Amino acid sequence: MLRYKRFTLQPVHLWISILLLLVAAGAVAYGIVLVKGLSVTNLSDLVPWGLWITIDLSAIALSAGAFTLCAVVYLLGLKQYEPVARTATFVGLIGYSIALLTLLLDIGRPDRFWHALVYWNTHSLLWEVSMCLTLYFCVLLLETAPLIGRTDWMQSRFPWLSNRMMHIHRFAPILAILGLGLSMLHQSSLGATYGVLIARPIWYKPGLSVLFMFSAIVGGPALTVLITKVSGRLSPRAKVDDLLLDRITLFIGWALVGYIYFRFWDAFSMTYTYEPGRTEALNMMTSGPLAFNFLVGEMLLGAIIPAILLLVPRFRKSWSAQVVALTLIVAGVVAYRWDINMSGLLVVLTYLPQEVTTIYTTYFPSAIEIISGVGVVAYGALAITLAVRYLNLIDHSGKKQEVVESTVVVPGTD
Repeated sequence: MLRYKRFTLQPVHLWISILLLLVAAGAVAYGIVLVKGLSVTNLSDLVPWGLWITIDLSAIALSAGAFTLCAVVYLLGLKQYEPVARTATFVGLIGYSIALLTLLLDIGRPDRFWHALVYWNTHSLLWEVSMCLTLYFCVLLLETAPLIGRTDWMQSRFPWLSNRMMHIHRFAPILAILGLGLSMLHQSSLGATYGVLIARPIWYKPGLSVLFMFSAIVGGPALTVLITKVSGRLSPRAKVDDLLLDRITLFIGWALVGYIYFRFWDAFSMTYTYEPGRTEALNMMTSGPLAFNFLVGEMLLGAIIPAILLLVPRFRKSWSAQVVALTLIVAGVVAYRWDINMSGLLVVLTYLPQEVTTIYTTYFPSAIEIISGVGVVAYGALAITLAVRYLNLIDHSGKKQEVVESTVVVPGTD
């Protein structure tokens, strides 16, 4: 007689149900955008980049733990961090898929997404970003393949495929070098895309490439460690080495100090002279509509307080303080990307004969933008939740994740 395991409702089931509902609502909104186009959004000629681009920029920045930690493991030889790098790689894969999904919404003609791959415009920074993003996404797929290949489900049902996926691990150092180059190129090029736009004076500067790179190096590992720490407390399937994570949080804290330094001088140096459009945009960030988000959300809560929590030994010993600090860092990176994007778009220069006039505009995302954006983010949270439960995503138990030669005989081979 067959015996069925009794189903017990657990908090994780409620969490997954909520995420599924959000994904379903987002899918409906996504479909409406694909059918009706950008007319259902509050985007305009003055504000062409809004909520979706902020999600895209934030997802890419928070996925930077993949190239940062893989470089630490395979280029610097610090093998003890390999379990965390494995988690960061999967988080990076999901983050880049979120970015691609939002870009398909934002470009207005998603059926032409392949044009950048075929019709090369080597003079365009956005083309470079598109190529690097696509190629790095492929690298992340290869780096994640061994994680999926070693699952019991794959080994029992598709042993030949599982064996080949696990063998990709042999090329991990090569993939780490490719990933580091491609990711650094497009992380910095995203900042450069803004930095070359002379018509938006607050963006027009070379420092944005450095800031985009710095914020990614801080935010990416922060999200990976945050997911790992929370999963270790909530899921018995996550095996966490807190000492290993503590070392990474110390690095994040010192990196955050460097970010605060560069971010401060980036803003303060713009007060030296008056520049039409730039000065008004800076005033909007320091005393206008974006002031709370910049001063409180981005700098105080998103950078200064987390740096204190991660660098002062008394606070670093507390699990709760670390989780709060990492959560604030992730939120601060999102706030930074929102501030950068909006400060340049909400102040517009109108060039009249012998006169430069500064005008202001406003933007608030439509319901369709919010629902579709939330749906895409919920998809990412759902994918990571399922990976923790079924892919053994977080395992610091000390078992080496090496490729083992399979003894399974594949039909059709000797």
